[in-house]
Amino acid sequence: MSVASILKVKGGEVVTASAEATVGEIAGLLGRHRIGAVLITGPGDAIEGIVSERDIVAGVASFGADVLGRSAGEIMTRDVHVCDSDASIYEIMNVMTEQRIRHLPVVVEGKLSGIISIGDVVKQRIAEVEFEADAMKRYISS
Repeated sequence: MSVASILKVKGGEVVTASAEATVGEIAGLLGRHRIGAVLITGPGDAIEGIVSERDIVAGVASFGADVLGRSAGEIMTRDVHVCDSDASIYEIMNVMTEQRIRHLPVVVEGKLSGIISIGDVVKQRIAEVEFEADAMKRYISS
């Protein structure tokens, strides 16, 4: 299975904000959309960074409650790992594990086309295992 198959089911919607948005605004987006990260984009939807729940916690540890009024650009992770739609589930699982990240933006021909979370990967992997188990049961029964 590939990233494209996950996006086909999930869709390509990506919640984005500018680096000037406040951390409080980012937290609001996370809560409203029930997601764990917001991509920070600039002109032409270029990825400038990502703000995850982990970044906000680190911001609170550094700045206290005042972090909510600071800009997303001050706390965002700037080194954003991405994948393309042809990447396999196993490839992105490796990247997520090695880099200790939970979100991978999907970029196709230089354009943002979706985002994959660790939850999406787990859901897909469970579906694959269930399909394989059912196939084995049918094979054994016949």
